[in-house]
Amino acid sequence: MISVSISDIHNNCIKINSQIKINGWIKSKRDSKIGLSFIHVSDGSHIFDLQVIAKKNLKNYFSEILKLSTGCSICINGKLIFSTGKKQKYELLADKIKIFGWIKNNNTYPISPKKHTLEYLRDVSHLRSRTNIISSISRIRNSVLHSMHNFLFEKKYFWIPTPIITSIDAEGSGSMFTISSKKNISTKKNIQKDYNSKYFFSKKVFLSVSGQLTLETYSSSLSKVYTFGPIFRAENSNTSRHLSEFWMLEVETSFHILQDIIIFSENLLKNIFSYVLKINEEEIFFLSNYLKTDLKNRLLSFIKNGFIIIEYKEAIKILNKFYNFSNKKIIFGHNLSSDQEKYLSEKYFKSVIVIINYPKDLKAFYMKLNKDKKTVAAMDVLFPYVGEIIGGSEREDQLFKLDQRMLEMQLNKEDYWWYRDLRKYGTVPHAGFGIGFERLLMYITGINNIRDVTPFPRTVNNANF
Repeated sequence: MISVSISDIHNNCIKINSQIKINGWIKSKRDSKIGLSFIHVSDGSHIFDLQVIAKKNLKNYFSEILKLSTGCSICINGKLIFSTGKKQKYELLADKIKIFGWIKNNNTYPISPKKHTLEYLRDVSHLRSRTNIISSISRIRNSVLHSMHNFLFEKKYFWIPTPIITSIDAEGSGSMFTISSKKNISTKKNIQKDYNSKYFFSKKVFLSVSGQLTLETYSSSLSKVYTFGPIFRAENSNTSRHLSEFWMLEVETSFHILQDIIIFSENLLKNIFSYVLKINEEEIFFLSNYLKTDLKNRLLSFIKNGFIIIEYKEAIKILNKFYNFSNKKIIFGHNLSSDQEKYLSEKYFKSVIVIINYPKDLKAFYMKLNKDKKTVAAMDVLFPYVGEIIGGSEREDQLFKLDQRMLEMQLNKEDYWWYRDLRKYGTVPHAGFGIGFERLLMYITGINNIRDVTPFPRTVNNANF
């Protein structure tokens, strides 16, 4: 007897009246007085579960099946038939039911059939994927990942795994996690005279805040490269948009300028949104109803309209003219607050916007200086309801200019000797960008807290696994 997934059934891949086997977890169960049980089973492959009909003539009906409850794991052999009910197309008429795992105490099982709040589910994140809301997000996450890799592969980009352990600060922010080895932690008994011998790598190392700088080494030979992996920020930010560990897609392209990566990132997003609407139609519909948000039109609107591009100085003019600052003006060189960014994307433009050409003092040392010598060829892509999801720039390709920026930012250029070598040996104009994966998921799913789109959120005072 073949074992099938519930998604295969709902996608009409299994012939009616076929003898099949499914495995899964009970979402709910209802017993009738005439010796008939209706068991709704999910295996996580589809947003809809499958109704199983268990009759009292089953060998273990009275001894086991009547005792089953939400959360129990079971295997069902039976015949796939059309349902006589209106709520589902198919159901499985059970010939045999085997129980794999019982719920030890029904009263303590955290995931009941009732609707739980997202806040509650964060406290049971090891079990929350059993709910429709989190499993829907998980399937969408998988589709976004798949579409990103496919798009880049089709565009002939090479995937490069960049180091998670690093000795340099890519962003110059200083908000990094230091790595140490337990056996190398100094005590009064084992303090060593040689400074370097205290460290596993002979120097202080950190968890990476970005793979960009190391990725540039491969863009200098393979031309078109990307990396995707976890990065870490030790900022003491306990907001709905910040994680200490999150995933980033980073793309680097030689012989590209700022306008090229703006176009490329827009096309990448349009491809992702189109793919999700095609593959995850049911999940988008479910989340739209759950959150009372029209997610389909949100994504279709971007596919149709794309980016609106404005200069940083233009953004300041708009804010000073239309945004209420309580008579406090924003001047050139000030960082835009999250509320100001929100006003621009949600109120003024009502669209995804790209702000370009930021003052150099607001951006990292590696960004290319514009001809005015005051701004850099950088972009931030701001999404309504979420904020910044993409950041990118042209990279400074001239060594003397890069050294000058390092000097201004008080960075030791010897720490970046290999990065400087790229400017010595066959330097080229190049540009790149990074996409915050979880923030992108927030926009697609309509979820307003980043902790709910990542399986195991790492935030300030929260690392339970």
